[in-house]
Amino acid sequence: MNLKEIKQRIHSVKSTQKITSAMKLVAAAKLRRTQTSIEHLRPYEQKLDSILSSFLCNTPVSSGYTLSREVKKVVIIPVASDTTFCGAFNSNIIRLAKEVIAEYSSKGVETEVLPIGKKMQEAIAKQGISTVEVLMQHAGNPQYSGISYVAKELMQRFLANEIDKIELVYTHFVSAGKQIPQRETLLPVDISSLSSDSACHNIDYIIEPSKEDIVNSLIPNVITLRLYAALLDSAVAEHAARMVAMQVATDNANDLIGELTLEYNKCRQQAITNELLDIVSGS
Repeated sequence: MNLKEIKQRIHSVKSTQKITSAMKLVAAAKLRRTQTSIEHLRPYEQKLDSILSSFLCNTPVSSGYTLSREVKKVVIIPVASDTTFCGAFNSNIIRLAKEVIAEYSSKGVETEVLPIGKKMQEAIAKQGISTVEVLMQHAGNPQYSGISYVAKELMQRFLANEIDKIELVYTHFVSAGKQIPQRETLLPVDISSLSSDSACHNIDYIIEPSKEDIVNSLIPNVITLRLYAALLDSAVAEHAARMVAMQVATDNANDLIGELTLEYNKCRQQAITNELLDIVSGS
C-alpha cells in the first residue's frame, strides 16, 4: 500500500473505533439499568417462592398447574436478542434451542415454538419451523404487562390440556464475561422441588377460603414472575455480551491503528530516503 491508502485505512479504522466505543458505553449503561431491575426483582421472587414452598411443606395440595402427564404437545420459548454485535450470544442460544426442538421432534412430540427476539425468530424461520408470534419484539427491554398476558394465555391452555409442557430456553447471566445458555421447565410446576426447601417449618396455618384457592392464586404469580425473571436475565446477559464484544472490537482497532501507523511511518521514511537518494544521484 502507498501512503495515501494507509492514511485512508487509518482514518477508516479510527471511525469504526469511535462507533464500537460508543456502542460499548451504551451497552454498559443498559447493563447497569437492567441489572438494577433484576436485583430489585430477586427479593420479591425469592420471597414469593419461599411463601409457596413453606405453604406446600405444611399443607400438601394438588393443583392443575402441578399435574405431570404424557407429553404429546410442548411449547418451547427460546429467547435471543433483537440486534447483533453481541459476540456469540445469539449463536449459542440458537444452537441450544435447535437441539431442544430436535429432541422433542425425534420423540414424535408436537412442538410449538414461541420465539422471543428478532434473531431467534429469523433463525427458527430458516429451519422451516412454524412459530407463534404473540410475544413482545423487544427482547432487550421486557415489559411485565406483555409477559403476564402471554403467561396467562399459556397457563389457560395448559389447564385445558391443549399443551402438556412448557420449556424456557434462555441465557443465564453469571458475570460480564460469562453467560450460560440453559433450559428450564416452566409448566408443570415441580412441587417436590418447592417443598424440599431446607427453610421449611412446621407452621399451623389458618387457611381461608381453602388450600386449593390459595395455591391456585400463588402458582400463577410464581410462573409469571419466573418468565419475567428469565427474560430479564437474558437481557442482562445480552447487554453484557455486547459490552464485552465492543470492548474487544475497540481493543482490536487500537492494535490495528498501531500497526498501520508503524507501516505508514516506515513507508514515509522509505519515501524520504528514496528522494534523498535521487537528489544525491542527480547532483
